[in-house]
Amino acid sequence: MQRIRLRYTKRGRLRFTSHRDFQRAFERALRRAEVPMAYSAGFTPHPKVSYANAAPTGTGSEAEYLEIALTEARDPEKLRVLLDESLPAGLDVVDAVEARTSGLADRLTASVWELRLDGVRPEEAERAVTAFNTAGAVEVQRTTKNGVRTFDARSAVVQLETHSDAADRPTDQPCAILRLVVRHVTPAVRPDDVLSGLRAVADLAPPVPAAVTRLAQGLLDEETGTVTDPLAPDREAATALVAGSAAAAKAPA
Repeated sequence: MQRIRLRYTKRGRLRFTSHRDFQRAFERALRRAEVPMAYSAGFTPHPKVSYANAAPTGTGSEAEYLEIALTEARDPEKLRVLLDESLPAGLDVVDAVEARTSGLADRLTASVWELRLDGVRPEEAERAVTAFNTAGAVEVQRTTKNGVRTFDARSAVVQLETHSDAADRPTDQPCAILRLVVRHVTPAVRPDDVLSGLRAVADLAPPVPAAVTRLAQGLLDEETGTVTDPLAPDREAATALVAGSAAAAKAPA
């Protein structure tokens, strides 16, 4: 059985696709692309697809991950192209590797987010970010199926800063852009929780909903605060295998 790991995106209007809607669209794409899927056992077999840490509905993403199991070997790049062509624009399969290591989900320990705050002046956002970063704790509330829950949104945040690239501002209207690195903890701290925290500590209230996009997710480097590519170990293992096979072929009999 071959396992393939894929990175896909949620762009544009497709950011409002729920995780369940994506699952249905992806399973249809598997059938259209005639992928030789492995299926679960039981009365209602399902394709063996493992989804990892999906972004909340309404947020865009450049870094969603899943793993599929095949009954026949396929070239990862050719499979990626077939699946990408079978999905609607906005749900784009952008990377594929053969799984040669274990624990993909264990390597998704943090995310990098971009928050676009239209109607907010950058200097106003800078003051709010400073107040948030210097706070020992920032309590926020979220409504769950078990009622209202209060938790600290500050402790999971590795980095929160303003981003001042003028190219990211399509108009002359005020627009503050924040970059957020947050650990994956329980309960999960989401970008909207951080926005609630900014309101709590600095009364920052964007006049329109923030446009939120996940730029990356992977293993957090605690020393640098960066998030590494979770598919890199599989690529490295494949490279090492090819190098080992080439060396063996050259070795004298």
